[in-house]
Amino acid sequence: MTHTLTITSLTPVTHDTWHLVCDRPEGFDFEAGQATHMALDRDGWRDEDRPFTMTSQPEDEAVEFVIKSYPDHDGVTKQIPDLKPGDAFIAEDPAGAITDHGQGVFLAAGAGVTPFIPLLDKHEKDGVTGDRLIFANKTDRDIILKDKWDAMDGLRATYVISDQPDTDHLKGQIDREMLQDLLDDLGQTLYICGPKPFVNAMRDALTDLSVPKDKMVIENGW
Repeated sequence: MTHTLTITSLTPVTHDTWHLVCDRPEGFDFEAGQATHMALDRDGWRDEDRPFTMTSQPEDEAVEFVIKSYPDHDGVTKQIPDLKPGDAFIAEDPAGAITDHGQGVFLAAGAGVTPFIPLLDKHEKDGVTGDRLIFANKTDRDIILKDKWDAMDGLRATYVISDQPDTDHLKGQIDREMLQDLLDDLGQTLYICGPKPFVNAMRDALTDLSVPKDKMVIENGW
């Protein structure tokens, strides 16, 4: 089944990331952390669907997204900065394996943090403590919603920056050694999301650290 999501507002989050709020159609149901495949409802774009995670809560009246625009990709995300209220998406029924499994460590790279926005919001609302976010980006200005993470009760956030030598955050890339240094408890749930090479690297590193697969929350097919 498809649904029409009409944009009501669009505001910048970072230099290349946008917060979209859309009307919520009846029957558009999902769990926190899940995504939908959607395409722009305009000629020439209706077959160009891509997956995007809802960043609002399942009970909210509106549907929200945080979407990174890739100007060098000739796809949906390149169009995001030029959209306006009244423009619409055609969306499929939501699905996805990244859902709430309780307190844990959230390993994200770039826009891969988006499924964790509703999950960590839910944890804060429910009074969950002890969550850890380890968030990889190229530069400081790429960090999505840094102020939010820094202010969130019950969350400890660590930022890892790969391409900015003068950063005050950890430098380099998340790897086995860094995970071993940062994590005291490898028996908790590990949520992983980001580009496929990042997900593969995190899964391999955690497996090498004897973390069982059933402790890793990863999107289906990854």
